[in-house]
Amino acid sequence: MVVDCADLNRSAAFWSGVLGYVAQPGGGDRYRSLKPAAGSGVEVLLQRVPEAKSGKNRLHLDLRVTDLHAEVARVEGFGAGRLTATPLSEDGWSWHVLTDPDGNEFCVITGP
Repeated sequence: MVVDCADLNRSAAFWSGVLGYVAQPGGGDRYRSLKPAAGSGVEVLLQRVPEAKSGKNRLHLDLRVTDLHAEVARVEGFGAGRLTATPLSEDGWSWHVLTDPDGNEFCVITGP
């Protein structure tokens, strides 16, 4: 999975903290790889791009959690912005829509 960003260091710190990943060395000034601290899982590749994000994401992460409010507070501590004042809900699921420091949307969600 690739996430566009303006600042590799800022995005690496944010997504590493949120996901529990570790930034990998290398990649130059255009890319930074993040891998799960536990060793297995999906790699996230940060790609520095010159343009700012515009419009709604066509693809986003849903971070499934057991305690919605605690997890939203935790990711806000890393610099996430919150787009929903109150949780959205549908079919027993509740979630907040947040943004990373570059404005990329993602959800923190809890299920029935």
